[in-house]
Amino acid sequence: MNLIIDIGNTATKLAVFQRDKILKTKTIEVSNLLLEVENLLKKFTEITQGLLSSVGFLSSEELKRLENRLPLTILQSKSKLPFKVCYETPETLGVDRLALMAAAATQYSGKNVLVIDAGSCITYDFINAQQNYLGGAIAPGLQMRYKSLGGFTSKLPTLEKEVPKNFIGNSTHACIHSGVIFGVLHEIEGVVSEYQNKYSDLTIILTGGDADFLCKQLKISIFANPDFLLEGLNFLLEFNSN
Repeated sequence: MNLIIDIGNTATKLAVFQRDKILKTKTIEVSNLLLEVENLLKKFTEITQGLLSSVGFLSSEELKRLENRLPLTILQSKSKLPFKVCYETPETLGVDRLALMAAAATQYSGKNVLVIDAGSCITYDFINAQQNYLGGAIAPGLQMRYKSLGGFTSKLPTLEKEVPKNFIGNSTHACIHSGVIFGVLHEIEGVVSEYQNKYSDLTIILTGGDADFLCKQLKISIFANPDFLLEGLNFLLEFNSN
């Protein structure tokens, strides 16, 4: 069994895998990481190795304590990958994006794949049918857009995401929801259209914390998989340990 630890910008996820099957997932506060890992190791005694993917903060002391509990692979830009990276600055690539491309390369081999990760940021990452990762784009996520309106203005409130009732907002709250939600939806559909103009046989994957929320409103053919990143991380653990 494998233990996957994914420390993101706003959430930390733990996942236990039996080969390529997820047995358990849990979203936690990063401050509870060591306790939650210990609980999982006691419950799933067959866990033999783990992988740490972190774009957030983890102290050297916490890392050392994790490494003392189980063999731990730390995902980094120099890790072995099942695809070619055609990125001008590979050392600046977020390890989460590498994991998403690993999942795309293995689950959709021989296809042009655009992965949209709707989390703190919305990332667009593209791998072609020849297994070349070409790059993509990074944009503010839903929560970031709501917070920016409240944080950079003196009178606009910071709201939680909500499906707009109408495209034309008739109140300040309704206008904010319309601007943020429809803005993101049209952005995603516009980006997808640009890729489809060049790659007619495009496969589109939507993942991340806001994937379910957005998927219900998008008017494009798309595969929603909230565990796509975890699946990519688990594959990379196996890929780098064999």
